[in-house]
Amino acid sequence: MKNIKKHNYKISKKDRENIHNHNSILIWLTGLSGSGKSTLANLLEQELHSLKLSTFVLDGDNIRLGLNKDLNFSDTDRSENIRRIGEVSKLLIDAGVLTISAFVSPFKKDREMVKNIVGAKNFFEIYVNASLAECEKRDTKGLYKKAKKGEIKNMTGISSAYEVPENPALEVDTNNETIDESMLKIKEHVLKNIKYGKLYN
Repeated sequence: MKNIKKHNYKISKKDRENIHNHNSILIWLTGLSGSGKSTLANLLEQELHSLKLSTFVLDGDNIRLGLNKDLNFSDTDRSENIRRIGEVSKLLIDAGVLTISAFVSPFKKDREMVKNIVGAKNFFEIYVNASLAECEKRDTKGLYKKAKKGEIKNMTGISSAYEVPENPALEVDTNNETIDESMLKIKEHVLKNIKYGKLYN
C-alpha cells in the first residue's frame, strides 16, 4: 500500500520465544457451533498454563463483542472475521505466545488463509467433530432453534455450509468422547510440537 512501509525490529520471534522458554504456534479449533470448541480451548489453556506455557485464547463470541463487532454473518463478513483473527494470531505468535483459536471457520479457503498468514509450520488445525444432530441437541445458545424458525440467517449447518477439514493435524470426536478425553488428545498433540528451553542457542 502506498505510503506504508513495514518496520523490521531488532527483537525477533526467536528472541521472544527464548524469553518464554518455548516456541509459539497456533492451535486452530474448527467445528460446528456446539461442538465443544470454546470449552476445549478453555480447558486446554488451563492445562498448558499449569505447565508454565505462555498462552492466549481467541474465541469467536469474545472477538465479535469487540474487535469484530462491526461484522455480520454474511459469507463476506465471515471471511473478514477470520482474516482479522489470522492477523491477530500472527501478532501473538510473533510475541512468543502459544495461541489457541476457537472459531466455527466453516470455509476451507478461510482456514487456508490463516495458515498462509501465520505460516504453515505454525498452524495446527484441530477438527472438533460433532454431528449436526448432537450440536442441535446441545444448542446451549438456542441458535439452531432460532435458525430453523428463520430468526437467524446464514447459520452454519442449517442455511450455510460447513466444509469439513480434509487433512487436519488432529480430529477429536466429541460425539463419542468426553470433553476431557478430547482435550487430553489435543494437549498430547500440542506438547509433541512444543520445544522447551533455549531454542536457538
